[in-house]
Amino acid sequence: MGTGTIGTPALWIGFNICVLALLALDLGVFNRKAHVVSFREAAVWSAVWIGLSLLFAGALFLWYGPEVGSQFLTGYLIEKSLSVDNIFIFVLLFSSFAVPAEYQHRVLFWGVLGAIVMRGALIGLGTALVETFHWVLYLFGAFLVITGIRLALHQERDVQPDKNPIVRLARRLFPVTEDYQGARFAVRRDGRWWITPLLVVLLLLESTDLIFALDSIPAIFAITTDPFIVYTSNILAILGLRSLYFLLAGSIERFGYLKYGLAAILVLVGIKMLIADLYHMPIALSLGLIACILAISIGASLFTSRTSQDADQASHGS
Repeated sequence: MGTGTIGTPALWIGFNICVLALLALDLGVFNRKAHVVSFREAAVWSAVWIGLSLLFAGALFLWYGPEVGSQFLTGYLIEKSLSVDNIFIFVLLFSSFAVPAEYQHRVLFWGVLGAIVMRGALIGLGTALVETFHWVLYLFGAFLVITGIRLALHQERDVQPDKNPIVRLARRLFPVTEDYQGARFAVRRDGRWWITPLLVVLLLLESTDLIFALDSIPAIFAITTDPFIVYTSNILAILGLRSLYFLLAGSIERFGYLKYGLAAILVLVGIKMLIADLYHMPIALSLGLIACILAISIGASLFTSRTSQDADQASHGS
């Protein structure tokens, strides 16, 4: 497991400035007007975000060597794969609240911005704990193994906004409008502020991302304890989450075996943490195993989905 840090103040500042500039370009130029994101647009943006992440990985390989570059790629792949589970929740939330398609990008944009701040704080806390108390890594490992097993056994994904404490607090503090007010999160009526259902959805997104972050961040600590690698791999994976949602939302149910792959990845990295003092799993082996698990679970999902579709067509044809 990697130790130390490559993150100089200049690297931290430069990376965050680039992230903010990309977000400003995204919302201020390319998505200034609310619109429905097409499959083609989502595919292009997904390619852009993945391309930028691979360029960043290439720079790490060039400047700091294959060990650091592989750590980033493995962490990025873990976070990217675990973030797909977020998409299931996004689909449920947007359908439950009947969020108009043209406003979904705006909600996801601000959701990602909040997630960046929140995950930065969690990574800072996790790094401090690991550096001060080495045994915390064993807690992370056990937590990931248990979470992976629960994910594999859990059958239903549910959204219960009335039970969410953040949403309940917001509704106690502010009245909620019955209908959407365009792309606005709040409106002023009769001298007081009202929140819109769009803000309720955003609060739910942020709270669910916090839950997912508690899984994904410890998983990356199994690869490296370098806070710069943990942070950059997390953030670059999150930045591409919006376009990935619009790319997969219409066909997400086709990936029926993906959750078992994600569960296996969580168990794998959890075991890696638990046995770290007995056996150091090479980064290349970790990366290869994670890639194979993902490929098998996605391939099995698509094959089963295609077989099911062929069977349905054959039954209707007869």
